[in-house]
Amino acid sequence: MFSFRPPQSGERARELTRGFLRAEKPGADAADVDAVLLGVSELVTNAVRHAGGVTDFHLESEREGVAVEVSDASVRRPRTVEINPSVPGGFGWMLVRELASEVTIALHPGRGKTIRAAFPVRA
Repeated sequence: MFSFRPPQSGERARELTRGFLRAEKPGADAADVDAVLLGVSELVTNAVRHAGGVTDFHLESEREGVAVEVSDASVRRPRTVEINPSVPGGFGWMLVRELASEVTIALHPGRGKTIRAAFPVRA
């Protein structure tokens, strides 16, 4: 598992993840890489917008893909909102759940939560 200084923007999270994928999953399917980058960006953006920022950020290479862990200081679970086409936003959590093969949420009372998402990455 690789730990990074917690990124506070989706752009920085994508940059870190792109470098990690180049090193750990060379030759990865481009569509899978795009899915990981989008998922990571949404997790970090949601933590910044709704939970006071990212407190920890880890990437782990797995046999079938990549696992991402994003921690924040809020114990509120992410929630799915009804999508309204005339109102921007509301797609992030839904996208993460669609793109990831597995998503878990660990609550740490008094310290926040960690969301772990595993994404398939084919060579």
